[in-house]
Amino acid sequence: MSHNRLQKLIGVAVIFMIGILNGSLTSGSGLFVTLWLVRWFGLSYPKAVAHPLILVGLAWKGTGALVLGFSGEIHWNWIPALIAGSLAGGYFGAHLSLRKGSRLVKSAFEWLALLMGASLLIRSL
Repeated sequence: MSHNRLQKLIGVAVIFMIGILNGSLTSGSGLFVTLWLVRWFGLSYPKAVAHPLILVGLAWKGTGALVLGFSGEIHWNWIPALIAGSLAGGYFGAHLSLRKGSRLVKSAFEWLALLMGASLLIRSL
């Protein structure tokens, strides 16, 4: 999908606003970025999922982790399990995406988004 300069600026501005929300909401910003990349920029689901893994996972969450780490307590004993789960899940998800294509990724993504949204709503009650 080809965009002119104004459309690109609008797309970047929305992602910037999602980044600001990420600092206050902390949960679900990767979902919003993925949906925006699919809808506005026309990326396929596998490609749109890969971008937030880098952008949200490293840049936004990494910055948030540093800030919270300086102002709070870090449970260092959780780190190995979190890293192992993240690497295994990322590898497995990428493998399935390449083998099965966009349809499986889209379906899994939609179900996971619904489950996460329901979980957040239930927790807020």
